[in-house]
Amino acid sequence: MIERRKGAHARTTAAAPGGRWPALLLRWWRAGYLRIRRLRPAYPRPGRTGFRRWIPSWRQSLGLGGSFVGILTGILAIMYARTEIPADLNAFATQQDNVYYWADGTEMARTGDINRQDMPLDSVPEKVRWAALAAENETFYSDSGISPSGIIRAATRMVTGGDTQGGSTITQQYVKNAYLNQDQTFTRKLTEAFIAIKLDNKMSKDEILERYLNTSWYGRGTYGIQRAAHAYYGKDASQLNVSEGAFLASLLKGAALYDPALGAEAHQRAVERWNWVLDRMVAIGKLSKQERDGYTRFPEPQAPPKPAGLTGQNGYLVETARAYVDAHTEISEKDFALGGYQIHTTFEKPRMTALAKAVGAARAKLSPDTRQADRNVRIGAASVTTDGRIVALYGGPDYLKQGFNDANSSVVPAGSAFTPFVYAAALRDGVERERGKPRTSVTPATVYDGNNKITLLTPEGPYWDRAGKIAKAENDGGKSWGRIPLKSAVANSVNTAVMQLGMDVGLERVGKVGVQTGLLESSLGEKLPSFALGTATPSAIRMADAYATFAGRGRHSEPYSVGKLVRNGSDVAIEKPSVKQVLPQNVAGAVDDALREAVVRGSATAAKAAGAGAAGKTGTAQDNTSAWFVGYRGALSTAVSLARIDPHSQELQPLDGIGGRHKDMAGSTLPIDIWTRYMTAR
Repeated sequence: MIERRKGAHARTTAAAPGGRWPALLLRWWRAGYLRIRRLRPAYPRPGRTGFRRWIPSWRQSLGLGGSFVGILTGILAIMYARTEIPADLNAFATQQDNVYYWADGTEMARTGDINRQDMPLDSVPEKVRWAALAAENETFYSDSGISPSGIIRAATRMVTGGDTQGGSTITQQYVKNAYLNQDQTFTRKLTEAFIAIKLDNKMSKDEILERYLNTSWYGRGTYGIQRAAHAYYGKDASQLNVSEGAFLASLLKGAALYDPALGAEAHQRAVERWNWVLDRMVAIGKLSKQERDGYTRFPEPQAPPKPAGLTGQNGYLVETARAYVDAHTEISEKDFALGGYQIHTTFEKPRMTALAKAVGAARAKLSPDTRQADRNVRIGAASVTTDGRIVALYGGPDYLKQGFNDANSSVVPAGSAFTPFVYAAALRDGVERERGKPRTSVTPATVYDGNNKITLLTPEGPYWDRAGKIAKAENDGGKSWGRIPLKSAVANSVNTAVMQLGMDVGLERVGKVGVQTGLLESSLGEKLPSFALGTATPSAIRMADAYATFAGRGRHSEPYSVGKLVRNGSDVAIEKPSVKQVLPQNVAGAVDDALREAVVRGSATAAKAAGAGAAGKTGTAQDNTSAWFVGYRGALSTAVSLARIDPHSQELQPLDGIGGRHKDMAGSTLPIDIWTRYMTAR
């Protein structure tokens, strides 16, 4: 019996192809398939009708959620395991210079040295350390090196299209600064978190804090608290008090926002942030209320030092180009300070040399040591082409002696050099002499009253000033010109006719033309009747650019100083302005005719020496606190401004007697002399 059964089994096994094991595997596979089919969720759900068939059961929902969490956990575990702490520090350890080039490609200047020096943590006063911790990560000594809430916010912002910045611990910030880049992406944020966790397990908290303080960006070209202490307070970090430490801690949030040297708004932000840091130290128990009450005065940092090697005009050129890069690229101050950039400017060395010599010749005629009227003289000048390139400027006697750039100053009234904008607005928009009636066209031949002390009229009647008197316009020297065509009124600086023209066309329209041709809205000021005679305070760069619009037959480009930007051999995107038609050609042509007449037989005949085709306009403020000449020949427009500014009050002083000249001529000829000498330089 037993043997027979064995034989039958043997026969069955032999009958299966390939022997016993394939049959067993086939049986197991079938059994497993049936189990899987039984476990597969019934979806859409049987026994349900309508939309309820598609609503998952709670078991199905839990299963799906569990699967998602499991898969996500697995992915994160794999990513964490594969993330390594980089062996090399970031680019600030191999910093470079930034190199500026002339328009012809030759080197102009080098800047951007990184200033960094490590400082042992125990040399930094404890309260100064806690100022940084209170500002950035008060739980540093108790956290795991990451901020889960910050990572969740980063993920949320990524999904919603926002940036991922915010909520980082000091460990994460150190990882970002020392090992990674500043890209605001979720991938970078996740990598930062993994490295931070590993670093927190590998290093002590004090070691991480020391490295963080030694690699953080503090502005003014400095990395690390030691060099920052010198840059802002001229002392070692070991000598900082808690008040100074609180200010330096403020810079960790963004040096470009909180350096008081960057302007009044930055100063206000710095004071507010400084107060907040000190208050946080009290809140977390690291500064007593009594000691906090002793810090009521903001610890003003010292003025930033001017970079060596930027003597003469080079400093003004570098400052202008750097400002353009800052405004027209996505490069942060921190990244730019790392160096490696090649900035190809629009400045032309021969023109720069000629302009500096022309101003130097004019300055040589002044005697500030012996003549009071020759002191505190400020001269600004700029040359801009019709396509917007700034090819030359004069910012002051020496950048290292006077850091303020007079070519970009917005404090000098344009005077009668502003009248072409009034003329252009009238030719384009017409005038309104009766309220509610259609505007009337005017032409260069339209006649206006050029007599002295005429009553200024509005569409409703006489204009009453703030003193309750009827306003009257006056000409230079009290001269009466009689009835005069508008073209001649502009060419000869007939104030009365131009002021009434401004009232007729509308001062808002005049201001709009000024902005469209190149002036900044912020420089225009209040729109009173005197606005037509140049109470606006544009810079020399902007005035040259605006007059270039007249030279270009109504086509305008914003001024720019950088034509190309390269880093380590690769082009860097930088915005460049385009040329646009902002005035009708016939309007710009009519203004051009008036400016040419001013040189041939008007108020600017001294510019005849510049040669045929010269056009321009003198400008003198009514209170004789400024003098200008703005003009062009061909495609090159140049503006020269002159003023005296009290170094203490920063108020404008009269030009009376400057250069030893008669009061009526004081200062008015210096700008046109500089312009003519420059334009005729060989």
